[in-house]
Amino acid sequence: MRARIRDFIHTTDDLFFAVTSYLHPAGRIISFLRYIPDMDGERSLDSARYSKVSSEVAYRFLADAHPEYLHHYDELGVRMMGVPHNKVGEILRPEKRLENIMESPSDPLLQKSVKIADALHDATGIPYRYMGVSGSILPGLYDPENSDIDFVVYGLKNHRLAMDAFGELKDDPSSPLMGLDEELLRRVYSKRIVDDTLSFREFCWYEMRKNNRGMIDGTLFDILATRDWSEIEGSWGDTTYEPHGSITIECTVVDALEAFDNPSRYLVDDVNVIEGPEVDIGEVVSFTHTYAGQAREGERIIARGKLERFMGKSEGYRVVVGTTREAMNEFIKLKDLKIE
Repeated sequence: MRARIRDFIHTTDDLFFAVTSYLHPAGRIISFLRYIPDMDGERSLDSARYSKVSSEVAYRFLADAHPEYLHHYDELGVRMMGVPHNKVGEILRPEKRLENIMESPSDPLLQKSVKIADALHDATGIPYRYMGVSGSILPGLYDPENSDIDFVVYGLKNHRLAMDAFGELKDDPSSPLMGLDEELLRRVYSKRIVDDTLSFREFCWYEMRKNNRGMIDGTLFDILATRDWSEIEGSWGDTTYEPHGSITIECTVVDALEAFDNPSRYLVDDVNVIEGPEVDIGEVVSFTHTYAGQAREGERIIARGKLERFMGKSEGYRVVVGTTREAMNEFIKLKDLKIE
Protein backbone atom coordinates (compact mmCIF):
# COMPACT_ATOMS: atom_id res chain seq x y z
CA MET A 1 0.00 0.00 0.00
CA ARG A 2 1.89 3.06 -1.26
CA ALA A 3 1.51 6.53 0.18
CA ARG A 4 3.77 9.57 0.24
CA ILE A 5 3.95 13.01 1.76
CA ARG A 6 1.06 15.34 0.70
CA ASP A 7 -1.35 12.37 0.27
CA PHE A 8 -4.36 12.21 2.61
CA ILE A 9 -6.12 9.15 4.00
CA HIS A 10 -9.86 8.95 4.61
CA THR A 11 -10.30 6.18 7.14
CA THR A 12 -13.16 3.77 7.73
CA ASP A 13 -13.86 5.78 10.92
CA ASP A 14 -14.44 8.94 8.84
CA LEU A 15 -11.18 10.55 9.95
CA PHE A 16 -8.85 12.46 7.62
CA PHE A 17 -5.09 11.99 8.06
CA ALA A 18 -2.23 13.72 6.21
CA VAL A 19 0.60 11.36 5.25
CA THR A 20 3.86 12.57 6.82
CA SER A 21 6.50 10.10 5.59
CA TYR A 22 7.79 8.50 2.41
CA LEU A 23 8.61 5.26 4.25
CA HIS A 24 6.20 3.23 6.37
CA PRO A 25 6.33 0.22 8.70
CA ALA A 26 4.58 -3.03 7.86
CA GLY A 27 0.83 -2.70 8.24
CA ARG A 28 0.71 1.06 8.87
CA ILE A 29 0.96 4.41 7.07
CA ILE A 30 2.72 7.13 9.05
CA SER A 31 0.37 10.11 9.07
CA PHE A 32 -1.12 12.82 11.26
CA LEU A 33 -4.77 13.44 12.10
CA ARG A 34 -6.09 16.62 10.50
CA TYR A 35 -9.92 16.54 10.45
CA ILE A 36 -12.49 14.82 12.66
CA PRO A 37 -16.30 14.61 12.45
CA ASP A 38 -17.92 17.39 14.44
CA MET A 39 -21.58 18.46 14.27
CA ASP A 40 -20.50 22.01 15.05
CA GLY A 41 -17.38 21.94 12.84
CA GLU A 42 -16.41 24.82 10.58
CA ARG A 43 -15.79 22.59 7.51
CA SER A 44 -18.43 20.68 5.54
CA LEU A 45 -18.40 17.83 3.05
CA ASP A 46 -21.47 16.12 1.56
CA SER A 47 -23.74 17.52 4.31
CA ALA A 48 -21.40 16.26 7.09
CA ARG A 49 -19.34 18.64 9.22
CA TYR A 50 -15.73 18.38 10.39
CA SER A 51 -13.21 20.30 12.48
CA LYS A 52 -9.50 20.76 11.90
CA VAL A 53 -7.61 19.72 15.02
CA SER A 54 -4.38 20.90 16.61
CA SER A 55 -1.58 18.51 17.51
CA GLU A 56 -2.61 18.45 21.17
CA VAL A 57 -6.28 17.82 20.39
CA ALA A 58 -5.41 15.17 17.79
CA TYR A 59 -3.40 13.06 20.24
CA ARG A 60 -6.01 13.44 22.97
CA PHE A 61 -8.88 12.57 20.61
CA LEU A 62 -7.16 9.42 19.34
CA ALA A 63 -6.12 8.30 22.83
CA ASP A 64 -9.72 8.61 24.03
CA ALA A 65 -11.68 7.43 20.99
CA HIS A 66 -9.35 5.55 18.61
CA PRO A 67 -6.19 4.31 20.35
CA GLU A 68 -5.56 1.86 17.51
CA TYR A 69 -4.17 4.79 15.47
CA LEU A 70 -1.39 5.34 18.03
CA HIS A 71 1.64 3.08 18.16
CA HIS A 72 5.02 3.01 19.88
CA TYR A 73 7.76 2.53 17.30
CA ASP A 74 10.67 0.81 19.01
CA GLU A 75 13.07 1.69 16.19
CA LEU A 76 12.44 5.41 16.83
CA GLY A 77 11.69 5.25 20.53
CA VAL A 78 8.55 7.36 20.14
CA ARG A 79 4.77 7.01 20.10
CA MET A 80 3.31 8.34 16.88
CA MET A 81 0.17 8.36 14.79
CA GLY A 82 -0.26 5.95 11.91
CA VAL A 83 -3.23 4.52 10.03
CA PRO A 84 -3.43 0.70 10.16
CA HIS A 85 -3.96 -0.78 6.71
CA ASN A 86 -7.31 -2.24 7.78
CA LYS A 87 -8.50 1.28 8.62
CA VAL A 88 -7.68 2.81 5.22
CA GLY A 89 -10.86 3.71 3.39
CA GLU A 90 -9.26 5.68 0.56
CA ILE A 91 -5.88 7.23 -0.17
CA LEU A 92 -6.44 10.70 -1.63
CA ARG A 93 -3.81 11.74 -4.19
CA PRO A 94 -3.03 15.43 -4.93
CA GLU A 95 -2.19 14.69 -8.57
CA LYS A 96 -5.55 12.97 -9.10
CA ARG A 97 -7.37 15.80 -7.34
CA LEU A 98 -5.81 18.39 -9.65
CA GLU A 99 -6.69 16.28 -12.68
CA ASN A 100 -10.33 16.24 -11.57
CA ILE A 101 -10.32 19.97 -10.78
CA MET A 102 -8.96 20.80 -14.23
CA GLU A 103 -11.86 18.94 -15.81
CA SER A 104 -14.41 20.96 -13.85
CA PRO A 105 -13.20 23.81 -11.59
CA SER A 106 -16.48 24.42 -9.78
CA ASP A 107 -15.62 27.53 -7.72
CA PRO A 108 -13.14 30.45 -7.73
CA LEU A 109 -10.63 28.77 -5.40
CA LEU A 110 -10.39 25.70 -7.62
CA GLN A 111 -10.13 27.93 -10.67
CA LYS A 112 -7.13 29.64 -9.06
CA SER A 113 -5.52 26.20 -8.59
CA VAL A 114 -5.86 25.61 -12.32
CA LYS A 115 -4.34 29.03 -13.06
CA ILE A 116 -1.27 28.12 -10.99
CA ALA A 117 -0.91 24.81 -12.84
CA ASP A 118 -1.24 26.50 -16.23
CA ALA A 119 1.24 29.26 -15.38
CA LEU A 120 3.91 26.85 -14.13
CA HIS A 121 3.34 24.41 -16.99
CA ASP A 122 3.62 27.16 -19.60
CA ALA A 123 6.77 28.61 -17.98
CA THR A 124 8.63 25.34 -17.36
CA GLY A 125 7.12 22.60 -19.50
CA ILE A 126 6.57 20.46 -16.39
CA PRO A 127 3.78 17.98 -17.31
CA TYR A 128 0.52 18.36 -15.40
CA ARG A 129 0.88 14.79 -14.12
CA TYR A 130 3.77 16.05 -11.95
CA MET A 131 1.51 18.60 -10.23
CA GLY A 132 -1.18 18.31 -7.58
CA VAL A 133 -3.21 20.09 -4.91
CA SER A 134 -3.05 19.07 -1.25
CA GLY A 135 -4.15 20.70 2.02
CA SER A 136 -7.84 21.27 2.69
CA ILE A 137 -8.67 21.22 -1.02
CA LEU A 138 -7.58 17.58 -1.35
CA PRO A 139 -10.35 16.08 0.84
CA GLY A 140 -12.79 18.84 -0.15
CA LEU A 141 -12.79 20.43 3.33
CA TYR A 142 -11.85 23.92 2.19
CA ASP A 143 -13.39 27.35 2.60
CA PRO A 144 -13.84 28.82 -0.91
CA GLU A 145 -13.37 32.33 0.46
CA ASN A 146 -10.53 31.93 2.95
CA SER A 147 -8.53 28.75 2.35
CA ASP A 148 -4.98 28.83 1.00
CA ILE A 149 -3.77 26.65 -1.87
CA ASP A 150 -1.17 23.96 -1.16
CA PHE A 151 0.14 23.39 -4.67
CA VAL A 152 2.37 20.33 -5.09
CA VAL A 153 5.15 19.74 -7.62
CA TYR A 154 6.49 16.19 -7.86
CA GLY A 155 10.19 15.60 -8.39
CA LEU A 156 12.83 17.68 -6.60
CA LYS A 157 14.33 19.01 -9.84
CA ASN A 158 10.86 19.88 -11.13
CA HIS A 159 10.18 21.78 -7.92
CA ARG A 160 13.34 23.83 -8.35
CA LEU A 161 12.30 24.63 -11.94
CA ALA A 162 8.87 25.74 -10.69
CA MET A 163 10.35 28.07 -8.06
CA ASP A 164 12.81 29.57 -10.53
CA ALA A 165 9.91 30.19 -12.91
CA PHE A 166 7.79 31.79 -10.18
CA GLY A 167 10.73 34.05 -9.34
CA GLU A 168 10.33 35.55 -12.81
CA LEU A 169 6.55 35.35 -13.06
CA LYS A 170 5.94 37.33 -9.88
CA ASP A 171 7.67 40.33 -11.47
CA ASP A 172 5.68 40.02 -14.71
CA PRO A 173 2.62 42.33 -14.72
CA SER A 174 0.82 40.00 -17.13
CA SER A 175 1.18 36.98 -14.81
CA PRO A 176 -1.61 36.03 -12.37
CA LEU A 177 1.04 34.90 -9.86
CA MET A 178 2.31 37.61 -7.49
CA GLY A 179 4.77 37.87 -4.62
CA LEU A 180 3.81 38.43 -0.98
CA ASP A 181 3.01 41.86 0.40
CA GLU A 182 4.10 43.13 3.82
CA GLU A 183 0.74 42.43 5.44
CA LEU A 184 0.89 38.75 4.56
CA LEU A 185 4.53 38.49 5.55
CA ARG A 186 3.70 39.92 8.98
CA ARG A 187 0.88 37.40 9.34
CA VAL A 188 3.21 34.51 8.50
CA TYR A 189 5.98 35.89 10.72
CA SER A 190 3.68 36.10 13.75
CA LYS A 191 2.80 32.42 13.30
CA ARG A 192 6.33 31.18 12.68
CA ILE A 193 8.66 33.16 14.95
CA VAL A 194 8.01 33.13 18.69
CA ASP A 195 11.45 34.24 19.91
CA ASP A 196 14.18 36.58 18.62
CA THR A 197 16.01 34.13 16.33
CA LEU A 198 14.93 36.10 13.24
CA SER A 199 13.90 39.75 13.08
CA PHE A 200 10.97 40.62 10.83
CA ARG A 201 13.30 42.19 8.26
CA GLU A 202 15.53 39.10 8.24
CA PHE A 203 12.51 36.84 7.88
CA CYS A 204 11.24 38.91 4.92
CA TRP A 205 14.63 38.75 3.18
CA TYR A 206 14.74 34.97 3.33
CA GLU A 207 11.07 34.48 2.40
CA MET A 208 11.20 36.84 -0.58
CA ARG A 209 14.09 35.02 -2.22
CA LYS A 210 12.73 31.49 -1.72
CA ASN A 211 10.07 31.84 -4.43
CA ASN A 212 7.95 29.07 -2.93
CA ARG A 213 5.03 31.20 -1.76
CA GLY A 214 2.90 33.81 -3.45
CA MET A 215 -0.53 35.27 -4.12
CA ILE A 216 -3.07 34.67 -6.85
CA ASP A 217 -6.16 36.89 -7.03
CA GLY A 218 -5.93 37.59 -3.29
CA THR A 219 -5.31 33.97 -2.22
CA LEU A 220 -2.09 32.73 -0.63
CA PHE A 221 -0.46 29.68 -2.22
CA ASP A 222 2.59 27.51 -1.52
CA ILE A 223 4.63 25.58 -4.07
CA LEU A 224 5.40 22.39 -2.16
CA ALA A 225 7.99 19.76 -3.05
CA THR A 226 7.24 16.04 -3.00
CA ARG A 227 9.48 13.28 -4.27
CA ASP A 228 8.57 11.44 -7.41
CA TRP A 229 8.07 7.73 -6.76
CA SER A 230 11.41 7.05 -8.45
CA GLU A 231 13.17 9.30 -5.90
CA ILE A 232 11.93 7.42 -2.83
CA GLU A 233 14.54 4.97 -1.58
CA GLY A 234 15.12 2.83 1.49
CA SER A 235 12.73 1.13 3.86
CA TRP A 236 11.19 1.88 7.23
CA GLY A 237 13.59 1.42 10.11
CA ASP A 238 16.74 1.05 8.00
CA THR A 239 18.15 4.17 9.71
CA THR A 240 18.03 4.85 13.44
CA TYR A 241 18.79 8.11 15.26
CA GLU A 242 20.42 8.80 18.60
CA PRO A 243 20.32 12.22 20.35
CA HIS A 244 23.57 13.82 21.51
CA GLY A 245 22.50 17.17 22.97
CA SER A 246 22.60 20.63 21.39
CA ILE A 247 25.10 22.13 18.97
CA THR A 248 25.89 25.28 16.99
CA ILE A 249 28.01 25.06 13.85
CA GLU A 250 29.31 27.16 10.99
CA CYS A 251 29.54 25.35 7.66
CA THR A 252 29.24 25.60 3.86
CA VAL A 253 26.24 24.21 1.96
CA VAL A 254 27.38 21.93 -0.87
CA ASP A 255 23.99 20.51 -1.94
CA ALA A 256 20.56 22.06 -1.34
CA LEU A 257 18.41 20.05 -3.78
CA GLU A 258 16.42 18.67 -0.84
CA ALA A 259 16.07 22.06 0.86
CA PHE A 260 12.28 22.10 0.31
CA ASP A 261 11.69 18.40 0.98
CA ASN A 262 10.26 17.07 4.24
CA PRO A 263 12.48 17.26 6.20
CA SER A 264 14.53 19.96 4.50
CA ARG A 265 18.08 18.68 4.04
CA TYR A 266 21.35 20.48 3.37
CA LEU A 267 24.59 18.60 2.77
CA VAL A 268 27.48 20.54 4.27
CA ASP A 269 31.26 20.53 4.59
CA ASP A 270 34.05 22.70 6.03
CA VAL A 271 32.30 22.51 9.40
CA ASN A 272 33.44 24.55 12.39
CA VAL A 273 31.79 23.64 15.70
CA ILE A 274 31.04 26.86 17.58
CA GLU A 275 29.41 25.22 20.59
CA GLY A 276 28.97 21.53 21.28
CA PRO A 277 30.77 18.21 20.75
CA GLU A 278 33.57 18.04 18.20
CA VAL A 279 32.18 15.47 15.76
CA ASP A 280 32.16 15.08 11.98
CA ILE A 281 28.87 16.58 10.70
CA GLY A 282 27.72 16.01 7.14
CA GLU A 283 24.20 17.48 7.00
CA VAL A 284 21.72 19.91 8.49
CA VAL A 285 18.02 19.04 8.41
CA SER A 286 14.94 21.04 9.35
CA PHE A 287 11.48 19.86 10.39
CA THR A 288 9.97 23.34 10.30
CA HIS A 289 8.84 25.20 7.16
CA THR A 290 10.53 28.35 8.48
CA TYR A 291 13.95 27.01 7.53
CA ALA A 292 13.02 25.19 4.32
CA GLY A 293 14.99 26.69 1.45
CA GLN A 294 16.87 28.94 3.85
CA ALA A 295 20.26 28.48 2.15
CA ARG A 296 21.67 27.69 -1.28
CA GLU A 297 24.72 25.86 -2.60
CA GLY A 298 27.99 27.62 -1.81
CA GLU A 299 26.60 29.73 1.03
CA ARG A 300 28.21 29.84 4.46
CA ILE A 301 25.66 29.28 7.22
CA ILE A 302 25.33 29.11 10.99
CA ALA A 303 22.98 26.39 12.27
CA ARG A 304 21.83 25.80 15.82
CA GLY A 305 19.81 22.77 16.84
CA LYS A 306 19.99 19.25 18.22
CA LEU A 307 22.89 16.93 17.39
CA GLU A 308 21.89 13.45 16.21
CA ARG A 309 23.90 10.41 15.26
CA PHE A 310 22.34 8.36 12.46
CA MET A 311 23.09 4.69 11.91
CA GLY A 312 22.16 2.30 9.14
CA LYS A 313 23.39 1.90 5.57
CA SER A 314 25.47 5.00 6.30
CA GLU A 315 26.56 6.49 9.61
CA GLY A 316 27.35 9.98 10.74
CA TYR A 317 26.09 13.06 12.58
CA ARG A 318 23.57 15.71 11.63
CA VAL A 319 22.18 18.93 13.08
CA VAL A 320 18.39 18.93 13.46
CA VAL A 321 16.58 22.28 13.44
CA GLY A 322 12.91 22.45 14.41
CA THR A 323 12.78 19.70 17.01
CA THR A 324 9.78 21.50 18.48
CA ARG A 325 6.93 23.18 16.61
CA GLU A 326 8.18 26.64 17.64
CA ALA A 327 11.89 25.86 16.96
CA MET A 328 12.80 27.86 20.04
CA ASN A 329 16.44 28.98 19.94
CA GLU A 330 17.07 26.88 16.82
CA PHE A 331 17.80 28.35 13.40
CA ILE A 332 19.61 28.33 10.06
CA LYS A 333 21.09 31.69 9.01
CA LEU A 334 23.54 32.97 6.45
CA LYS A 335 26.77 33.84 8.23
CA ASP A 336 27.39 37.18 6.54
CA LEU A 337 23.84 38.45 5.99
CA LYS A 338 23.58 42.07 7.12
CA ILE A 339 20.24 43.84 6.99
CA GLU A 340 20.14 47.43 8.15
